[in-house]
Amino acid sequence: MACTTILVGKKASYDGSTLIARTEDSQNGEFTPKKFIVVNPEDQPRHYKSVLSTFEIDLPDNPMRYTSVPDALGKDGIWGEAGINAVNVAMSATETITTNARVLGADPLVPSGIGEEDMLTLVLPYIHSAREGVELLGSILEKYGTYESNGIAFSDCDEIWWLETIGGHHWIARRVPDDAYVTNPNQLGIDYFEFNNPSDYLHSSDLRDFIAKHHLDLTYSNEHFNPRYAFGSQRDKDRHYNTPRSWAIQRFLNPEIEQDPKSFFIPWCQKPYRKVTVEDVKYVLSNHYQDTIFDPYGPEGDAVSQKAFRPIGINRTSQTAILQLRPNQPHETTGIQWLSYGSMPFATSVPFFTQVTKTPDYFANTSENVSTDSFYWTSRLIAGLADAHFHQHEGQLDDYIEKTMAQGHAMIGKVDAALAADETVDFEAENQAMSDYIQEETQKLLNKVLFDSSNLMTNRFSVSD
Repeated sequence: MACTTILVGKKASYDGSTLIARTEDSQNGEFTPKKFIVVNPEDQPRHYKSVLSTFEIDLPDNPMRYTSVPDALGKDGIWGEAGINAVNVAMSATETITTNARVLGADPLVPSGIGEEDMLTLVLPYIHSAREGVELLGSILEKYGTYESNGIAFSDCDEIWWLETIGGHHWIARRVPDDAYVTNPNQLGIDYFEFNNPSDYLHSSDLRDFIAKHHLDLTYSNEHFNPRYAFGSQRDKDRHYNTPRSWAIQRFLNPEIEQDPKSFFIPWCQKPYRKVTVEDVKYVLSNHYQDTIFDPYGPEGDAVSQKAFRPIGINRTSQTAILQLRPNQPHETTGIQWLSYGSMPFATSVPFFTQVTKTPDYFANTSENVSTDSFYWTSRLIAGLADAHFHQHEGQLDDYIEKTMAQGHAMIGKVDAALAADETVDFEAENQAMSDYIQEETQKLLNKVLFDSSNLMTNRFSVSD
């Protein structure tokens, strides 16, 4: 899947949370309806079989409950994508990444292995820390292999880890520095690695021998090992499809740093000039190169420049999850899953408590047919209608996003205050109230956008009687 990831360490975030977030973007010309559910232990398969490959495996008999954002129709498998489990460990899977012919010649992809379809279901119900997630997924990759190249994020309240697959069976993982954020488009990203520092770096068991045998290390002897050179790509396509997305995010979070959007040297992680909020994460995952000549909605470029780079906030985003793990909070309110559906410039992010057994129907019951009873389809309708007259609707969209996200923070704050006062809280009822509010506000926005879009139709005429 063509996605964009941002990871924010606990000392770089506004409230000490770890934040991992990613847009799940479908392939060009495809749109994948999504739903938000809780997978309770009795619903977790004990024998798992892939749809897109011949992979199958017996799973442990002690799964934990976890949230998931699977494909609503299920024809290509589960594709759980993002969730938080019962012990407040989060996982985002996956960011499709690039590699090179040298790696694939040395360790070919495995058609019978695992892929994005499978990873969340195979790992999240069984891990108790972010590091444990790396180790479990790494062991599966080494034993069974993968048929695609992917990056996967794990987090708990203390750590964030990023794992990248290398060929069919190998992998590396790096702990995100606490005071930094990471940007990762569809490209192998890690640009610094230490083999003798297991506190912050992990890897497949024979990786050093694999690198040496196949002459993969492209750094000089006096330089640190750079996985991006060894395992990644530097293609013409990357300059237009991948690197500009990292440039756009870092341009917002580090405006003091001058970088080239086509550069292969944009760092994997940076220390932001100030602490990063949930709203910042939502904003950068909605980015379409605002205030540059590359903005497809902007006045500064031309027909060539406005189509030069692939936006982060693209039309074919299926869902976006911001997984927030808050320190020093009660277990029931540590994990917040902020959820969006559809194209991010037109969408809001909605927070839900994750220590629950069910999710609201407006977010869970996504059907094949377009319906305003579904947050997924209503969000798609708004984007489809508003796109042609973006600037006329921009104020409405901004007001909607600010109002609804403010209500989300208010809901979280109200629950925090109630728990601090030793009051009983029904978390599923709080999630339902949030959903009801979002449904009402989203319907209002759709009404406005449809009315204004109708008045802007090409066949309008100013004289009437």
